[in-house]
Amino acid sequence: MIPARFDYHRAADAAHALALLGELGDEAKLLAGGHSLVPLMKLGLAQPAALVDVGDVRELSYVDERDGVLAVGALTRYRDIERSELARRLVPILAHATGRIGDPQVRARGTIGGSLAHGDPAADLPAVAVATGAVMVVRGPGGERHVPAREFFRGFLETALQPDEMLVEVRFPASGVEPWAYEKFSRRAQDYAIVGVAVVRGPEPGIALVNMDSTPVFCAAASAALGRGEEARAVAELAAADGRPPSDLNGDGAYRRHLARVLTERAVRAAAI
Repeated sequence: MIPARFDYHRAADAAHALALLGELGDEAKLLAGGHSLVPLMKLGLAQPAALVDVGDVRELSYVDERDGVLAVGALTRYRDIERSELARRLVPILAHATGRIGDPQVRARGTIGGSLAHGDPAADLPAVAVATGAVMVVRGPGGERHVPAREFFRGFLETALQPDEMLVEVRFPASGVEPWAYEKFSRRAQDYAIVGVAVVRGPEPGIALVNMDSTPVFCAAASAALGRGEEARAVAELAAADGRPPSDLNGDGAYRRHLARVLTERAVRAAAI
């Protein structure tokens, strides 16, 4: 299908992108890798009056270590995170999950900020951000603000970002040698997960589910049970009870709860090694 007509603007840097968003108003959208927005435009589900292309804003593409935090620029490509020695060492679940997104072509173009700002509950990285306790750095006319990942996702394809703001950085607490696991079940290798789960152990354990509600689901009770050292099956039962799983062609809510239970138990056991 052919998208509706739109105006196209290329941002030279982050400040220019923010200025364009302020000038163009609520009907403008940022374009990074394009894997989330463009398909919606082709289907007619999104009809922005203007696109602000931030693909060349290289200042927001980096993977750095700062005071025990892994700082990732919002325009960092999946491939760069997947291959980053720093990411593999400090937040290995992030590097691993990023390497399981789509296929090599998708990972060569897609960006972490694009995925998180899109807010698709079936995507891998939102759940990883929630499980790890990541913090989103958001920039707008009023300056920067920091939004915890567990407060960032507000609804289906809805986040805490305002129309004149952009996500500029994601900060992940360094988990290092703490055990972790990421499991997902898909119909085909490149598909979005029917259900997935991210598990992080350590002083602040976290469990988050993929595609079990209109947002990534932080399983507070299951995370607390994991921290108390409860058995994997008991933790999995608590996780599977969370969320309001959708029903679609891939399965109904009961099937998704079953998958959540099986995948969480598997991930908790894997994270105990």
